[in-house]
Amino acid sequence: MSVTDEQQPLAERGSNRSQRPTSAAFREFMSTNWAPRDTRLPAENESASYAKARREALSQRFRGDRLVIPAGGLVVRSNDTDYPFRPHSAFSHMCGTGAEMEPDSVLVLHPREDGSHEAVLYFHPCATRETEEFFADSRYGEFWVGARPTLAEVQAATGIRTAHIDELGDALSKDAGQITLRVVPDASAEVSALVNQVRSQVGQRDCEELDNAFAEALSEARLCKDAWEIDQLRQAVDATAAGFDEMIRALPRAKAHHRGERVLEGVFGAKAREEGNDVGYETIAAAGNHANTLHWTDNTGTIREGDLVLIDAGVEVDSLYTADITRTLPISGKFTAVQRRVYEAVLRACEASLQAAQGKGVKFRDLHDAAMVVIAHELEAMGILPISAEESLQPDSQLHRRWMVHGTSHHLGIDVHDCAQARREMYLDAELKPGMCFTIEPGLYFHSDDLAVPEEYRGIGVRIEDDVIFTDEYKAVRLSEDIPRTVDAVEAWMARLRA
Repeated sequence: MSVTDEQQPLAERGSNRSQRPTSAAFREFMSTNWAPRDTRLPAENESASYAKARREALSQRFRGDRLVIPAGGLVVRSNDTDYPFRPHSAFSHMCGTGAEMEPDSVLVLHPREDGSHEAVLYFHPCATRETEEFFADSRYGEFWVGARPTLAEVQAATGIRTAHIDELGDALSKDAGQITLRVVPDASAEVSALVNQVRSQVGQRDCEELDNAFAEALSEARLCKDAWEIDQLRQAVDATAAGFDEMIRALPRAKAHHRGERVLEGVFGAKAREEGNDVGYETIAAAGNHANTLHWTDNTGTIREGDLVLIDAGVEVDSLYTADITRTLPISGKFTAVQRRVYEAVLRACEASLQAAQGKGVKFRDLHDAAMVVIAHELEAMGILPISAEESLQPDSQLHRRWMVHGTSHHLGIDVHDCAQARREMYLDAELKPGMCFTIEPGLYFHSDDLAVPEEYRGIGVRIEDDVIFTDEYKAVRLSEDIPRTVDAVEAWMARLRA
């Protein structure tokens, strides 16, 4: 009797397009006549020793607790197709892995009697060729997604003991009544459900508070970058610089296209995939008045001669560390007098913020305050601010913020807005420490319908953003120093690439 739609479960109907043979003869034939696998083990990752130090620091903070850090799984894009996998940032940071890590992996730090932890990495390893998974499983099968690594290969690369994901449940249950379980919230619904099942069996309480404190600690662990991380960020900036070069070269084609902003976005995206894992965030290619929408990612507009185009873009390298650079370019290759006036006002705010970041005792909030002093005085000089700059800078006024509503800086690293779950006293109110990496990105935004500004300024939006490292010498140094940023340097850059 044939299976009708009523008899076939809805969840299984997606396989109706498949016509794979199911005979025993076919399955046996598929398992034979394969060359031996290469069993050589990879060298240990350059990041392995740094990741080990991160885990040891985390271990000291949560002595005696079992710490569960999932990579997360694949996310459905449409029906049975998934988005490209990107592991959870806390997982990558603590494992020293990047885009190559497998979906559904879980790092667990198991407590030892001495208060330290043993790290174990659980994942779904490569299937043998004798199994049906080898050729038939579209999520894990080698014919569909390529050969997965073996337990031995991942252990050799990461320096972390490995185990099959099927062992995770028993591992979490071990001594559960005597050990506090913590899991990264929202990293994996399946792993969180497994952890919560164990918790409910032993009566563990205040789980949300425990997990939030764990997520906070993992975020704060990324505030100061180690030498390997800084090198990854340098690579990301270099790749991003190459992407900006390609966008400038593509401006003539963009001007001729009805969605020229998309041309620039596409050119940068191609470079990001060629040189790294992907873009670190959705590229902003905002021409004309679109530059005044801070998160303009539609990129559906035209590129018109005489306008500016604000481009905010970053390459995410294979380790998942990303750059975050903004440059505002004159589409004609030359700034008009009014455009130059606005651009140089923003540039002076950039320089003031960088200068404020030099030396010991500087707080993160000081970078923004220094930029705002310049922005307020520049708006006063332009005749735009309806009161004096000093009046506007008072806490109960802040009228100048109409034209720059965002902050000046954020931490940067494995996330474009890194360390976002850190406490205020560890982020905004904290003193700068060696290894901190952050952006400086003031701007001025004059909407085309803003009647509070003179007509000649309307429709102009300018932002300049650089990536900065705070060094062991207590100096703030731009990692993006070689990407042109002054008016003369930008015009020369564009002329050279379009010659």
